[in-house]
Formats: sequence, C-alpha cells, structure tokens
Amino acid sequence: MTDAGREQQHPTTYPGTLIERMGIVIQEVAPDRVVGTMPVEGNTQPQGLLHGGASAVLAETLGSIAANAHAGEGRLAVGIELNATHHRSARSGLVTGTATAVHLGSTLATYEVVVEDPESRRVCTARLTCMLIADRRG
Repeated sequence: MTDAGREQQHPTTYPGTLIERMGIVIQEVAPDRVVGTMPVEGNTQPQGLLHGGASAVLAETLGSIAANAHAGEGRLAVGIELNATHHRSARSGLVTGTATAVHLGSTLATYEVVVEDPESRRVCTARLTCMLIADRRG
C-alpha cells in the first residue's frame, strides 16, 4: 500500500479514548509526519501550567499514530520508549505537536515530537520509539 493510501485510511478521531478526553485533534496523518493540537485548558497542573504529562500524552499519541500508519495492514505499533524534555510552560490556548520520523524500520519506528505554544515557541521535545508487531486483536 502506498503512503498516500495509508494516509487516507487512518482515522483522525478516536471516540472514547484518552485522545478524546485530552481534547487532542489530529490534523495531518502520514507515516513520516503527524500533526495535532491539544488545549492547555483542562490539561494543567495545579499552578495553571500545561502539565508535563499532558505534553507526553500528546507526544506519544502523535508518534504512535504515525507509527501505526507506517506499520501497515495486519501490524500494530506499540510504544516501548518515551522521553520528554520540557523547555517552557504554556498557560493558555492550543499547543501544536508535530511528530517527524527519525527511523522507519521493519520492526521499530522512532519519532521526534516537538510541542509548540501558540507563539510557535518550543514547549517540549520528545522522542518515541515503537515496536511494530503482528496485530492479534482478532
């Protein structure tokens, strides 16, 4: 299947999941790049700043969606490592995450995910590695 075919078949909404609960909206899906947004409001720590865990959820979500688009039919991507560096805080608006492929192999896929605030300032840099396995969900 071509990358364009995978891009068209991949969902951009995920009802009933953490993605929906966090308000993440997927805007672009391809095996080598996924873009999505998440509101700061509702995803803050007690001091009113974007929670670092929320940035990590956004990063893992975007990288996993990209890795699943890369995996192809009959295979599933599962996260095996995530690390994140938080550079600055965000207090309001939407943050935008962009997952870009670093390595697209037959058993592993790795993505760098950059999360930016509404002024395009880097809030978080993350790296996600996914293992590509057979999809045995039935």
